Amino acid sequence: MGNSKSGAVSKEILDDLKLNTKFTETEIVQWYENFKKQCPTGRISKDEFQNIYKKFFPDSDANTYAQHVFRSFDTNDDGTLDFKEYIIALHMTSTGKTTSKLEWAFSLFDVDKNGYITKSEVTEICSSIFKLIPKDEVPDLPDDENTPEKRADKLWKAFNKEENGEMMESFHCFVI
Repeated sequence: MGNSKSGAVSKEILDDLKLNTKFTETEIVQWYENFKKQCPTGRISKDEFQNIYKKFFPDSDANTYAQHVFRSFDTNDDGTLDFKEYIIALHMTSTGKTTSKLEWAFSLFDVDKNGYITKSEVTEICSSIFKLIPKDEVPDLPDDENTPEKRADKLWKAFNKEENGEMMESFHCFVI
């Protein structure tokens, strides 16, 4: 990761992030300084990540969704997010190209990381998202989307998939 003696982001990571994100060198350095303040070890654990989500959703159960998001960001499957994974995820989900966002969405829904999305995986993600919705807002949802199962059914039908079908790893499957 960064040069641990100076606390600065390494030139290799800086160059890679400048090439693969829309962030400037100044922005990356600022992100790195903030990241190191919040995560002195240079890594974010799943528990720390869940705690961050809890702050954004204090009146909801954010744990399950945070676990899925964390899994999709932890590209090397080491159980932590390093600075590079963190910035790539931030870029992808905020300022990245549509194809990058679709690829990330696919990785979020591909719970078992087998390259396919099943209806049960869609239902699992919808269930975790529903836990983020404050209970007093659920009655305001449209009738065809007021449960995780109904929302998953609606999404699955939008993908034009059979009940027991699968979607292959390709962001093109999201283009409707």
